[in-house]
Amino acid sequence: MKTKLLILLILVSSNVYASELDTVSIFSNTMQKPIKCVVITPSQVSAGAELPVVYMLHGYSGNHATWASEPFATQALADQYSVIVVCPDGNYNSWYWDSPINSKSKYETFVSSELVEYIDNNYPTIKSREGRAITGLSMGGQGALYLAFRHQDIFGAAGSMSGGVDIRQFPNNWSIKDLLGDPDTHPENWEEYTVMNQLQYLKPNSLALIIDCGTDDFFYDVNENLHKELLNRNIAHKYTTDQGAHEINYWKESLLYHMLFFSEFFRGR
Repeated sequence: MKTKLLILLILVSSNVYASELDTVSIFSNTMQKPIKCVVITPSQVSAGAELPVVYMLHGYSGNHATWASEPFATQALADQYSVIVVCPDGNYNSWYWDSPINSKSKYETFVSSELVEYIDNNYPTIKSREGRAITGLSMGGQGALYLAFRHQDIFGAAGSMSGGVDIRQFPNNWSIKDLLGDPDTHPENWEEYTVMNQLQYLKPNSLALIIDCGTDDFFYDVNENLHKELLNRNIAHKYTTDQGAHEINYWKESLLYHMLFFSEFFRGR
């Protein structure tokens, strides 16, 4: 294990959970329903201070509480880096799209607009892209890149851990058909909604990007392809791979690097 990671693990494990964790219900006008969200606010916030926000998206079959669970030590990280962490419920299979066939699934609008507005109105945030990052695991990694690429006026940095960044390779998995239709009858949706076909929105240095995937992960090949295409387009990004599968032990270490990366972005490094 790398020296920097060991240092980070020591810092996190020695930190007391002084941060405040709230579970709030945010009404989505777009979907006409309340959506739960975990908000973690660091301790010892100075009066009048404005803090950066890291939005964290869960994976398929997860929920708003995924990132707040014990293995991730997210509360300690919020304290360590003095950031607000926001973990919305993306339904178990929304993929964070505005579905073209299901009017009740509009999670792109919810996360990039309604959620950000609520957080900025109710918490001491930096209200600009320079103070916002978004990341996630698996379905959430795909969602974080998809939203950041399409809403660069909202997010200044984005990450993906083991992200499903090319859904075209998995036509029969994870209820994607429920949101995009069958790929044989709606091929245009599968082309339009995959992260791999969102790269036209990017310009060099338009987003701070961190992407990683374990070498034993079933999403490894699509992440390798994304990395190569970003290089071809001269889009700067931090890309790492390490031994690991699609599982929590990989993600809890990956999160440490993402939080360090976002902290440096927020400080203008």
